[in-house]
Amino acid sequence: MNGIRLAFRKSRLGLAAGGIAAAVALAACGAAPGTGASGGSSGTSHGKTQVALIMKEFTNPYWISMEKAAKTEAAKLGVTLHVTAGNSDDDTTSQINQIDNAISAGDKGIIVTPNGGAINAALNQARQQGLVVVVLDTPPIPPSTADVTYATDNTQAGLSDGKWLAAKLGGKSADIAMLDDLSDQVITVDVDRDHGFLKGMGIGVGNPNLNGQEPKSGHYTGGKGGSYKIACQLATKGSQTGGQSDMETCLSKDSNINVVYAINEPSAEGAAQALKAAGKKGVTIVTVDGGCAALPFVTSGEISATAGQFPDKMAVDGVDAIAKYAKTGTKPKNQPGQDFFNTGTKLYTDSPQPGVPSITTQAASKACWGQKP
Repeated sequence: MNGIRLAFRKSRLGLAAGGIAAAVALAACGAAPGTGASGGSSGTSHGKTQVALIMKEFTNPYWISMEKAAKTEAAKLGVTLHVTAGNSDDDTTSQINQIDNAISAGDKGIIVTPNGGAINAALNQARQQGLVVVVLDTPPIPPSTADVTYATDNTQAGLSDGKWLAAKLGGKSADIAMLDDLSDQVITVDVDRDHGFLKGMGIGVGNPNLNGQEPKSGHYTGGKGGSYKIACQLATKGSQTGGQSDMETCLSKDSNINVVYAINEPSAEGAAQALKAAGKKGVTIVTVDGGCAALPFVTSGEISATAGQFPDKMAVDGVDAIAKYAKTGTKPKNQPGQDFFNTGTKLYTDSPQPGVPSITTQAASKACWGQKP
C-alpha cells in the first residue's frame, strides 16, 4: 500500500458498459442505477437537486448497504442521485472519470468513497467549480480535499480489536497474519485500522504514515503482554477471494499462525475459509465492519470479534449535507478539532474481555447494517 498509481482516464462509453451488471442488480428507490459513468445532467432537474454518488465498487456488501441507504434518503428528500463506482478498491481511473462527468453535468455536489489519492486533483477541480464534496468512510489525504468527511474513527476501531485480542491471549505468544487492503496506494482506512490494531496490541507501528514498518517480532504490551511475530502481511483488496488466497499464502510461510487481523469482514471470511480448508483450529480472527450478514461468523467463532461501523449513517449524513446546501447555501463541516465527522463504532463479540467495551451478537443484530441474518 505504499505509493500512488498514475491514473489514466477511460472513455465514458467503456465505463458505462462495465457497469451494466451492477446497474441491473442495484437499481432502486427511483435513483439512477450504478454504472461505470455518471448519469448526471444538471444541478437541478424538475426542481430536484442532482448529486453524484461515487462508490468504491459494487460487490462488497458494505458499499451495497451504503448505496441503498443513500438512495432511500435521496428519494425522501427529493434529491436525484446518480450512482457510479470503480471496478475495485484501487480503481481511481474510473472515479476520476466519474468526477469529471459530475462537473460537466453541473451536479450540485459529489458524495464519494475514495479509492486513493489519485482522485484528489479531480475533487479539487469539482470544488473550484462550485460543487460540494462529501467524502464517506475513507478520509482523504489531505483532509481539506473534501468539505466534510463522514467516517468511522478507524484508528479506534482497530484499537478495539487489538485491545480485545491482547486481553484474549492472556499472555500467550501471538503469531500474526496481517491482511491489509492495498499494496499500491496509501489510504487512511487501511493505515488507521492496521495501526490501531497494532497499538491496541501494544506494538509500535514504526512509520505512522505507512503500513508494514513495525518491528516484525518482539514483545506486545497489551493485556498481560507476551511475545509476538508478524508472520506475513499481504493486501487483500478488501475481498473474500483476496482474504482466502492471502491466508493460504500466509499458512504456507508459517503454519503456526494463531492470530489474524483482517481489514474487513469479506477478507476475514475468506481467511476463515482458508483456515478451515487447512484444518487449522484455535486461530483468532479480528476485523472491522459490523455487517448483519457477518454476525453468524462471529456467533460461530470463525470470526472472534469485529468492530462495527455504520455506513448507512454515513450515507444519510452525506445526502442530507448536500440537500441542506442546496436549500440554504450552508456548506457542511467536519467536527471541531477533527479531520472528519465521527459516525461511531462498537465492538461485536460473544467473548467479552475485561476493560474492553463490547456488545454481544444478539445486541449487535439490532445495530448492524445490511440484511439481517
